Amino acid sequence: MKTERYYKPELDVLRLCAFLFVFFVHRLDLAPINPTEYYWAYHISLVGNYGVPLFFFLSAFLITELLNREQQKFGTISIKSFYIRRMLRIWPLYFVFFFAIVLLTSTTGIFGTPIPLNAQLAFSFFSGNWYITFNKWQSYCINPLWSVSVEEQLYILLPLVLYYTGKKGLKVFSFCALIFAYIAIIYYAQSPTEKFSGQWTNSFVQFQFFSAGILFSVFLKGWQPKYNFFSRIVLFFIGYACWLIASMVCEINADAPHLASMTQSIIGWLLILIGVICFFVSFYGASAKFMPKPLVYLGRISYGMYVSHITMYWIIFSIFKVELSDFSKTIGLFEWKNELGIIIAFTATVIFATLSYHFFEQPFLKLKRKFTLIQSRD
Repeated sequence: MKTERYYKPELDVLRLCAFLFVFFVHRLDLAPINPTEYYWAYHISLVGNYGVPLFFFLSAFLITELLNREQQKFGTISIKSFYIRRMLRIWPLYFVFFFAIVLLTSTTGIFGTPIPLNAQLAFSFFSGNWYITFNKWQSYCINPLWSVSVEEQLYILLPLVLYYTGKKGLKVFSFCALIFAYIAIIYYAQSPTEKFSGQWTNSFVQFQFFSAGILFSVFLKGWQPKYNFFSRIVLFFIGYACWLIASMVCEINADAPHLASMTQSIIGWLLILIGVICFFVSFYGASAKFMPKPLVYLGRISYGMYVSHITMYWIIFSIFKVELSDFSKTIGLFEWKNELGIIIAFTATVIFATLSYHFFEQPFLKLKRKFTLIQSRD
């Protein structure tokens, strides 16, 4: 028996925003911005790293909301059905894409360096983030998949905690995860390094955003803010200001060398969390009539966009960099070749995600609905 549908289109638009943050920060890898010449453009792009914590918060909130509604309706939750739903949603695209990159890197020299067997095993068992934490970034095109590993770790734990301990246990789990996150942050602050820092991909650090999403679902109990448009815009820009301060002042910049002091680290991560919450509240409860359907759609296919976007950057700016420059010069936009490449990469990303969603993911999503007790957008 199934119950009423729970779907929030404004959160699909927010998911698109999270993707766009990530998309524009990754341009810095292959189409860098000179921070001296374009100071604000560089720093506005750099905060895009925090789009990943926003993804984490959204995932935890929505999964908790759906599980709570399932428990309220049926008196319990089906752990088996939950795991099947998550596998059908995440695994097909993840594994096909990952092993396609493994094949391409091992057989050609144009898709980056071959991926070591240990890394292949780690990513195959959703511990790729831990492999990066202790071994640095891997072949370029698979690097975004670290966050999928972190999410899968949450998906293993969350239904078990709720099933065996209820909402009280879920609260305890969330507060403990927050405490462990800041213990890890303090540890990194006490171990400054001018080399790669594994702080960004560490599950303990990132679980704070899952915890916040879970707690919001538990304590809101279905309540939604009814703010006017102006208030939501103000909250959005407050969130962005928090992120700018975290990046520019507190120097929490993903995998950059970790030299921030303990005070900077704690305040910086708290500002990232506050920014995530501000972004969420600025969208949550907004009327669906204000959500443009094209943006809702792009949010719906954002998983495919996230998985593939960095590969599109690689194809445009690495494999076809000479052709891009020649074409830009031909049409009189030689100085704008990076911007043109970004437009092409975004278009290619949308096309890939659209084709993937409709012709590859949909059969799995249809099967997923057979195990869905609370209907959502999928």
